[in-house]
Amino acid sequence: MTDLYRNQDFIPDFYEIIAETAARSRELSTHVEARSNVPYGSSPREQIDIIFPPRLVKGAPLHVFIHGGYWRSGSKADHWLVAAPVLAAGGIAAFVGYDLMPNTRLGTIVGQIRAALAHLTQMAPELGADPGRYTVSGHSAGAHLASYLAATGPEENEQTDLPALRGLLLISGIYDLSEIPDSFLKNEAKMTHAEAAAWSPLSSRQLYAPRRIVMLAEHDSVPYHTQGHQFSSMLKANGMDTQLRIEAGLNHLTIVLALADPKSPAGLCLSELVAS
Repeated sequence: MTDLYRNQDFIPDFYEIIAETAARSRELSTHVEARSNVPYGSSPREQIDIIFPPRLVKGAPLHVFIHGGYWRSGSKADHWLVAAPVLAAGGIAAFVGYDLMPNTRLGTIVGQIRAALAHLTQMAPELGADPGRYTVSGHSAGAHLASYLAATGPEENEQTDLPALRGLLLISGIYDLSEIPDSFLKNEAKMTHAEAAAWSPLSSRQLYAPRRIVMLAEHDSVPYHTQGHQFSSMLKANGMDTQLRIEAGLNHLTIVLALADPKSPAGLCLSELVAS
């Protein structure tokens, strides 16, 4: 039976694209000013990489990227390439690391992302950033995690302290986790049905701010399109500033390469969000 969440079954050059993403990130690292592995917690993966534009102006926008990997894999350093459109807009780019399933539970990971954002907010004056110009993007599982910077789960206290964001760019995200515990990830992430129910954005309380851009790749598999449309429709029905974008000709991995190109439609979208 086909597992629609197993992206490597739909992308023939799956591992080559992952390798290219990491290689482009290493190449970018050779000619930017950066601070790597800034701790925001005690775990070795609770660290942030921060990349500065070549001509930093005080009060610069700050943009945070959260990598994907189905909550059980991925690396912040392998996604530095996404900094290019942020730097082109004069922004500071930050990349957040977090602990992985199955050794860490999903609620803990959501808390780590929120803690990282709180730490960056405190660091903003030192970095030369304006905390009022704070945006976030995330890809795949990273989009799911990013969504909880402007939402609370059904089992959470509504008074959860969340950062004040200007915009969210949610790329090829997962917004209904109900099928994940029985997917190919069953033994890799070991997500429980209780976790899926507690951390599905489609059944969570969404904040009216910030602005949200829900972005899909044309060739994302069916669940991504179904959930992306459902999530966007839910936000719009609740009066929230939401835009749905479909990036033509791209798949679940090439959308990251496009996002990293300041001249592509996806990259221009990111630059415009950062500069807004």
